[in-house]
Amino acid sequence: MAQAAAVAKQPAPPRRRRGSATPRRLPYLLIAPAGLLMLGFIAYPVLSVFYYSLQHYNPTKPWRNGYAGFDNFTRIFTEDPQFWDTLVFSAKWVVVEVGLQLLFGLALALIVNQTFVGRSLGRAMVFSPWAVSGVLTSAIWVLLYNSQTGITRYLADMGIGEYGTSWLSDTSTVFPAAVVADLWRGVPFFAILILADLQSVSKDLYEAAEVDGAGRLRQFLHITLPHLKDAIILSTLLRAVWEFNNVDLLYTLTGGGPAGETTTLPLYIANTSVDAHNFGYASALTTVAFVILLFCSMVYLRLSKFGVGGDK
Repeated sequence: MAQAAAVAKQPAPPRRRRGSATPRRLPYLLIAPAGLLMLGFIAYPVLSVFYYSLQHYNPTKPWRNGYAGFDNFTRIFTEDPQFWDTLVFSAKWVVVEVGLQLLFGLALALIVNQTFVGRSLGRAMVFSPWAVSGVLTSAIWVLLYNSQTGITRYLADMGIGEYGTSWLSDTSTVFPAAVVADLWRGVPFFAILILADLQSVSKDLYEAAEVDGAGRLRQFLHITLPHLKDAIILSTLLRAVWEFNNVDLLYTLTGGGPAGETTTLPLYIANTSVDAHNFGYASALTTVAFVILLFCSMVYLRLSKFGVGGDK
């Protein structure tokens, strides 16, 4: 009875007031400023592009400005052969670059994942090109491809090729030369992501596979690759989008030449807007490029079954 009376005398816990407790809306209020900034810096430019794609807008010819409807889009698909040429080259550029970057990046990740003397230094050397900006990368390779002081000069000294040869001005060599320059910077991206995923693979799986008699190749095909599936899908998708939108390297190396051989669709858009000041038509081209990227990304994720069936 005494214990019951003591319990009864204890004061009841104070009721939590609605105003004193952390309201459910507080997290949303805290992120609201950042959300509004993102909305302003992302949504507004995107909506502006859609708006100007329906306009004739050229600041140098204001008397021609006005509502165009779908005239810009009709011109793209029926009257502009350069659009199709740049789209085909963009697809070629993306497939070649992403495929080679994935191949070499996977090989480098497997190498630096092993234990050897100087592994930390080797990893730093492998990843260092990714820390270099695109413009600086272009400047480096412009110097390397210089016909007077670059690679071709030293090859000519060894009797390979001729003096004064420029790989960036020859239609037969400009594409592989640009591919090599972009590989130097793009391969570390795949190596970084794949190596990070390799670190999480349990060594017990490989030990069990060795006990069962599986060789290195079978371990790679049945353990390593399935584990890296999502990382490979995500990295290839991201890199494909970046390579499709690559402007700085090709603009600095070749300017889209020679004879338009290395003009991608984004570079064509940049030339149309910045050089020709035809912002309405450039906005329509940008809208088409956005739809193409969105459609291809959805199809790629659908066919690759990203996030489904991962063996981790």
